[in-house]
Amino acid sequence: MQARRAARELAFILFSQFDKKITNYSKENLDDIILKSVRILSSSANDDLKTSLGSLLDMKNKIDDYEAEHEINLNRPMEAANISVPLPMTADLKARIDEMIEVAEKALLALEIAEFTTLESQGEVKNYAVQIAETFQQHHKEIDDIIKQYSAGWDFDRLVKMDKDILRIALSELLYIKETPMKVVVDEALELAKKYSTDDSASFINGILAKVIVDKGISD
Repeated sequence: MQARRAARELAFILFSQFDKKITNYSKENLDDIILKSVRILSSSANDDLKTSLGSLLDMKNKIDDYEAEHEINLNRPMEAANISVPLPMTADLKARIDEMIEVAEKALLALEIAEFTTLESQGEVKNYAVQIAETFQQHHKEIDDIIKQYSAGWDFDRLVKMDKDILRIALSELLYIKETPMKVVVDEALELAKKYSTDDSASFINGILAKVIVDKGISD
């Protein structure tokens, strides 16, 4: 996992923890919230892994039951061990495996972010997450005004907070930090939207970022 990608996700978790005006937070506050954010990620990863394990055990039990109740094994002597039998359909099995893969990938990602953040040699993750937060602190009015301008027809105060936070992170990078290629910033914003927000969030965020990029003449 790239350090910057981890930093963006950490920044998103960081933004979600803000319970007062962004400018009221000091550097020490941000450090404390990052520690809290890492704990949240680790706890979430732990829960996801438990869910995945539960699904695996459930699948194994269903396969064992199917095997035991198959006519081949029902006709065998009571003391004889069951023999393997063919599965009639693979679609249900594939769907369950896909669900577990998705859960496991999210858990691994969360653990990677936590690991990146806590390792001194990977201080770039924490530092870049804080840089994003401090950049938004300095330019929060301009950034929120841009979101309001380009989300015409939407009530800014009623926009999903997760969507606003993803846009705030992306616009902080695109307009002020300017260290990462535009395409990377947009792609990572869409990934955050798909992972954390509503089904329509990715297209909404992509539309706003695309308009800002064109109007502001942003290029890689």
